[in-house]
Amino acid sequence: MDKKFNVVEFIKKYTMILVLLVVLAFFAAMTGGNILLPMNITSLIAQNAYVFVLAAGMLLCILTGGNIDLSVGSVVCFTGAVGAKLLVDMHVPMLLSVLIMLVVGTAIGAFQAFWIAYVRIPPFIVTLAGMLAFRGLSNVILNGTSISVTNETTFMKLFGGGAECYIPDVFGIQGFNLTCFLIGVVITIVFIILSVKSRIDRKKKGYDTEKMSAFLLRVIPVSAAIMWIITELSMDKGFPNVLIWVMAVVLIYGYITSNTVVGRTFYAVGGNEKATKLSGINTNKVYFLAYTNMGLLSAVAALVTMARLTSAQPTAGNSYEMDAIASCFIGGASAYGGIGTIPGVIIGAILMGVINMGMFLMGVDQNMTKVVKGLVLLAAVVFDVVSKRRGKLIAKN
Repeated sequence: MDKKFNVVEFIKKYTMILVLLVVLAFFAAMTGGNILLPMNITSLIAQNAYVFVLAAGMLLCILTGGNIDLSVGSVVCFTGAVGAKLLVDMHVPMLLSVLIMLVVGTAIGAFQAFWIAYVRIPPFIVTLAGMLAFRGLSNVILNGTSISVTNETTFMKLFGGGAECYIPDVFGIQGFNLTCFLIGVVITIVFIILSVKSRIDRKKKGYDTEKMSAFLLRVIPVSAAIMWIITELSMDKGFPNVLIWVMAVVLIYGYITSNTVVGRTFYAVGGNEKATKLSGINTNKVYFLAYTNMGLLSAVAALVTMARLTSAQPTAGNSYEMDAIASCFIGGASAYGGIGTIPGVIIGAILMGVINMGMFLMGVDQNMTKVVKGLVLLAAVVFDVVSKRRGKLIAKN
């Protein structure tokens, strides 16, 4: 049966989306609409691709009990350094180099996961050690200098980074990429069909479903947002290849967390680890999987980062872990674990990207941008903690 539409509950559920719209409107006004230009929308996606990828993996770590991985930025740098050495200095074939990078990233994740899951060393300590160790190893491999990969054209085109790293327009219309626009139409139609199907399936199974008005208030704005973004991309360079990798990660991990038994175990461990263990679930494996997966996605982030920077650099990946962690908490993940979604994480990542770009276009000092991002993160966590105390700001003794 349909639930009654509750305005307060609706606003509470979609708070971060409303905040994102307010922030976007603010920067649109302050920049004379420049932040909404097609070229800036394209830049927003390209510059924040690594955040979307890393945040999806970070969410799994956070779900297990508010745990985080501080080493992801260093692992991105290290795997990128390994890949550049293989591609440029050792002339290893591109596909084999990419495969080795993924294996290296996964192996690093598994190494750290072993200490966390089976030896039960706190994740903060293990990943802090990893952050220091792999940053140092990256500098050893690169010898303190950058390695350019601009000559590796296939790699660049596949993972984005240059002017040719976009799906070409087969229609050849001047000033508008019709191929990109049609892709957006297909994506929107698929989203609507899946949303309607999910609602119908829930009603058939006798589950409570949101009122039709609430359903439409969710589906219509999201569909409109997708088409707006795709239209903006169509008026610029088109559909960037890096967006394909981002969408693949988002869809895969969105499905895993919401539609699989494995995904539900992350929520169960974060909700009550002792009860989860008593129910027969091997919680050690859950921790191991979360941090091993984080290593794999760090390698994927290294691929898109190296393609965007057109090189492997000793400073690559600096503060990447902070961007991923902030995106998760701003997107609704609980500081205590057990709560969080991939769509929420994406909203958090977009919000961080909008703040970065908006303040850059306004000419605000980068240090002040960091201050604002820190305050936004604190506000998001305070909101989560206070809401769990039913509005009480001060905790009882």
